Amino acid sequence: MTKIDIIQDVYEKLGFSKKDSARIVESVFDIIKDNLTSGEKIKISGFGNFVVKEKKSRRGRNPQTGAEIAISARRVLTFKSSQVLRKALND
Repeated sequence: MTKIDIIQDVYEKLGFSKKDSARIVESVFDIIKDNLTSGEKIKISGFGNFVVKEKKSRRGRNPQTGAEIAISARRVLTFKSSQVLRKALND
């Protein structure tokens, strides 16, 4: 599913114009992105949690050559689904 598909579903299910549906979807994504960028958790009841985690720098290996390389510190986004979503997926 793409963002265009989501916009189309909002348009069909809620009856907004396509332009308004696109604005709504873009606004929701912008809010989520802004909050994650500032390090906040996003908890969507019945769906799951998005959390930004800090990873420390570490040593790694190039799988092709076996040479050691330094992997820099970085922030990663994790998602943990809610029990409601897990149950819906497994039923």
